[in-house]
Amino acid sequence: MKKKNILKENHDFNRMIESIRPLRYKYYNIYIERNTNDLYKFGISVGKKVGNAVKRNKIKRQIKDILDKKDYQNSFNCIIMVKKEIVDKTYQEMKQDLEKALKKINIYKGEENEKEFH
Repeated sequence: MKKKNILKENHDFNRMIESIRPLRYKYYNIYIERNTNDLYKFGISVGKKVGNAVKRNKIKRQIKDILDKKDYQNSFNCIIMVKKEIVDKTYQEMKQDLEKALKKINIYKGEENEKEFH
């Protein structure tokens, strides 16, 4: 994932979490907002309940790998918060659930936005 597509600022995370209702999925809570930039940005949050630092970083790397393999529309910020249920899941299960979630919110390039998000 390119540095320009990573959402890192704490105030951005706090603003989005406080003002937007999450879309809840099996292993993820996803916060998404439109903006006026010509970029898309993803932020990934894996809490301490998921495991130790090694396990959390492995999950982050796997999610970044899943996100890198697709093309996205521009002008949105997205935070993916990982639930603790993901600990025992394989890479394939994580990939299936995340791709299904992202397909539902229509952020892939080339898809028409049937359901508009905030």
